[in-house]
Amino acid sequence: MPHKQNHRGANPRDAKSFSDKQLPDLKQALEHLNYLLSRDYNPKSSLKLVGDRFRFTERQRRAIAHSACGEKELKERRAKHVSADQIAGKKIAVDGYNQLITMEAALSKAPVFIGTDGCYRDIASVHGTYRRVEETIPALELFAKFFEEMNPEKVLWVFDKPISNSGRLKQMIQTLADEKGWRWDVTLDFNPDKYIAEKEGWIAVSSDSWVLDNSDQWLNLNAYLIDKHVPDAWLIDFENIKTDNECKSGM
Repeated sequence: MPHKQNHRGANPRDAKSFSDKQLPDLKQALEHLNYLLSRDYNPKSSLKLVGDRFRFTERQRRAIAHSACGEKELKERRAKHVSADQIAGKKIAVDGYNQLITMEAALSKAPVFIGTDGCYRDIASVHGTYRRVEETIPALELFAKFFEEMNPEKVLWVFDKPISNSGRLKQMIQTLADEKGWRWDVTLDFNPDKYIAEKEGWIAVSSDSWVLDNSDQWLNLNAYLIDKHVPDAWLIDFENIKTDNECKSGM
């Protein structure tokens, strides 16, 4: 039978995996992982060490991996972050799947994790194929409303060309944008992270760690939109977790 996915919602086990009872262990594990990353330990082996120590499930491991950040990276990301009211007249490159799927997840009431760096991230997976869900259009409309209000010079959405259905998604978004008068362009690339990071003078819209660390400037857009427009989102806050020193993101 063909796979049918209506929502980007929570896994049936998430209620247990990310319950209040589990949060102390998750926070302690993330503190350990941040500590190791701050000392340049290998991320993959560090995650295995910490995950095994706490006997975490695969989704719990993914949650802390997505939320972790070393001290050096944290400081650099903060220094390069721009606020929403600073993008008027600027060129914006949106990390397409990275941003769209997190917003779909938030609207579907799947868990969204506020990382040590203040970024909002999901643990959904497209498994090589993107499937549109009921929240896709509402998510795009939230992005459109924001960009209309903030008035950047140009908005470019960049999606992963190798992911199946990217071509259909590109056409759907471009058609919708043209119909509604959204000043968007949509493109596909084999390496969107590199493509976005190398666009000199552009502001990256992403929560991908590699993009944040290799871009000149970036905007924490999903954090802004979810806080403002998705009041019932299931947020799990790891922003205050220690790296080397106890600190809080100022985003």
